[in-house]
Amino acid sequence: MANQQVSIIRVPFGLGAGRSGAQYGPESIMQAGLKRRLEQSGVNISSEFDISCPTQPAAVIDPKARYLPEVLEVSRRLADQVGRVVSSGIFPLVLGGDHSIAMGSIAGLTSVWPKLGVIWFDAHSDLNTITTSPSGNVHGMSLAAALGWTEWRISDKQGQYQPVNPKNVVIIGARDLDPGEKDFIRKQGIACYTMHEIDRMGIEAVMQQAVQIAGKDTDGVHLSFDIDSVDPIEAPGTGTPVRGGVSYREAHFALELLSESGCITSADVVEVNPTLDTHQQTSKLAMELICSLLGERIL
Repeated sequence: MANQQVSIIRVPFGLGAGRSGAQYGPESIMQAGLKRRLEQSGVNISSEFDISCPTQPAAVIDPKARYLPEVLEVSRRLADQVGRVVSSGIFPLVLGGDHSIAMGSIAGLTSVWPKLGVIWFDAHSDLNTITTSPSGNVHGMSLAAALGWTEWRISDKQGQYQPVNPKNVVIIGARDLDPGEKDFIRKQGIACYTMHEIDRMGIEAVMQQAVQIAGKDTDGVHLSFDIDSVDPIEAPGTGTPVRGGVSYREAHFALELLSESGCITSADVVEVNPTLDTHQQTSKLAMELICSLLGERIL
C-alpha cells in the first residue's frame, strides 16, 4: 500500500449500538497517532472528511429498530461521501462509530462497484432483522441490510445501491450468534469462520479462503473490521465484548495477509468505545491494525 492514496472518513456515530461511546472512536483512533504512523509507512493521505451525525433524540420511535431514522440519515451521508472517494480512485478508510455505519460504507461502494465482496471481522454476524433481533440495536442488523434482507432500504431510488451477493461474504471471528442469524447463515450458505474454525485451521488458511471467496468475480473487496473480533483482553474498549476472540498477533497477521493479497479496496474499522477503554489500549490497537492493513511491517 506504499504510495496508495487514502481518504480518511470519520463517522462519530453511536446510536446504532446499545451502549453509548462509540461516537468517540474516530477521534480516539486519530489521537493514538494514526495519521503519523500511516505517513511513516509511505501512505499518502489525500483527504480527510467528517460525516455530520445527529444527536440522540428524546425518545425511541421503534424499539424493534432503535434510532433507525438517525442510522439511515448517517448511512446516506456516508454512502455519498464513500461513492465520491471511490470514483476518484482513492481508498476509503472509514473510522466508526458503531457497526451500523458499515451500511453506508457498503452502499456507497456498490454505487460504483455493483459486484462487491465483503470480509466481515466480528464476534457477531450482524445478520439480525427487526423480526429476529433480541435488542433492536441496528448495529446488529448492518450486514443483513447490506445483503438486502432488512425491512428497510437506505435509498428509495431503485438500483442506486446494490445488495451484496451472499456468495461473496465472509464472516471471520464469530462466537456469539443469535438463532435467527444461524438460520440465515445456513440457508444462504454464507462462509462463516467461527473461532472454532480459526482454532482448527489457523488464521492463515482462513484468510486464504476468505480472499478467494470474497474476491471471486467481484469489482472490489471491502473489509469491515469490528474491534470486538479481537479478544477483550487485548481490546477491552468496545460495547459488546465476547471472550475467546482472535489474539493480538492473529489479528495483525490476518490484516498483513490481506495487505499482501492486494484484494482489499476499502475498509471500515468500528466499535472502538473509548469510554470503556483502559489507557487507550483499544484505540491504539485499532490504529496499529489499520497500519498493518495498509502495509506497515515489522521489518
